[in-house]
Amino acid sequence: MADQLRAMLDVVLGTPRPVRVEFWDGSATGPTDGPGTLYVRSPDALRHILWAPGELGLARAFVTGVLDADGDVIELLTALSVRSPREQPIVRSAPAALAAAKRFDVLARPLPPPAIEYQPPRLARAHTKARDAATVGHHYDVSNTFYEMVLGPSMTYSCALFADPDADLATAQAAKHDRVCRKLGLDLARGSRLLDVGCGWGSMAIHAAQQYGAEVLGITISAEQAQLARERVRAAGVADRVEIRLQDYRDLHGETFDVISSIGMSEHVGHERLDTYFSTLRGLLGPQGRLLNHAISSVGGSKLPKRSFVYRYIFPDGELIDVGETLLAMERAGFEIRDVESLREHYATTLRHWVANLEHNWESAVAEVGEQRARAWRLYMAASSVGFTDGGVNIHQVLGVLPDAAGTSGMPVVRPF
Repeated sequence: MADQLRAMLDVVLGTPRPVRVEFWDGSATGPTDGPGTLYVRSPDALRHILWAPGELGLARAFVTGVLDADGDVIELLTALSVRSPREQPIVRSAPAALAAAKRFDVLARPLPPPAIEYQPPRLARAHTKARDAATVGHHYDVSNTFYEMVLGPSMTYSCALFADPDADLATAQAAKHDRVCRKLGLDLARGSRLLDVGCGWGSMAIHAAQQYGAEVLGITISAEQAQLARERVRAAGVADRVEIRLQDYRDLHGETFDVISSIGMSEHVGHERLDTYFSTLRGLLGPQGRLLNHAISSVGGSKLPKRSFVYRYIFPDGELIDVGETLLAMERAGFEIRDVESLREHYATTLRHWVANLEHNWESAVAEVGEQRARAWRLYMAASSVGFTDGGVNIHQVLGVLPDAAGTSGMPVVRPF
């Protein structure tokens, strides 16, 4: 098989091979001293790849297990990243692959997509309340137990802050929460009212209440997140200071907050609604109010293609917005930008911890959510770590403030964070 598929491998992996590839018949090609091995377990891998050339076909093959890998999956994907598959019909550019495909009858019909694959509705407009609820449910209402296996006891699904490179994940997540709190000035005004938009499982809200005495409202549109967040708030002993609501940000009316944290939320908002998002949050703040927006970004912005792996398996309707666009949208809403910080390298490290957690808990994770979903998340997190390492994506914290009528911002002259 290795010889028969050499032309196809030239298209997919390039030459020389960055990794070893072994086929179901025992044949192989590529180095034996590379970062790992790709295993093509059956002709079904070819069927997925030939019927959905490029990223989606490869992802389907991996998620279903007919394409597999060993070794350090992040290092393997790093080696492959410079050989990304071309979005073109492989059979047209590789006649040898077509001959092999005919031999194994992989062109007769496409395989059905994996059961966990999200199928985007044809006509529904993105980022309506109903569709956001559905896509957020696809992403987050997987299993709280599964997320705990991956995220660890901090239950924080966002970039940690490794001020000490040797810190464990829980310590680094607490450091991130503390950095957000100090940027928002919670260390200067105990008892401030904080809105945490997209509160996840309540970790930021709990930290702000415990460490700074904040009165916190956390909102999410994930039912499973809200349920566990309330349980964690009670267990932390801060139920008198933290309220968790199952609520869309667009339904917040008639309330006022001192500060707002938006951590990993604006990626779900979408570019078209970004002005609405920030103007809505601005309307909830009084003079000298602060907003901290923590979000993944990409240069020029990036709406996930509907035939991409991440769209279909992890993050439907997700959009990465250029940090420059975020700054402009915040300014249009009336915020004065006071601080911008990139945590790109920290997210690469965070993802390495998550991949290690998943691999350590592999059997339990598979039992909880099924092998296909566990495989999809392993691939997603490993590929994301590569993206943050090589700069393909970034993450920024942007701090905005609303000066009062006299132009007073309430910000310290020298940043204390």
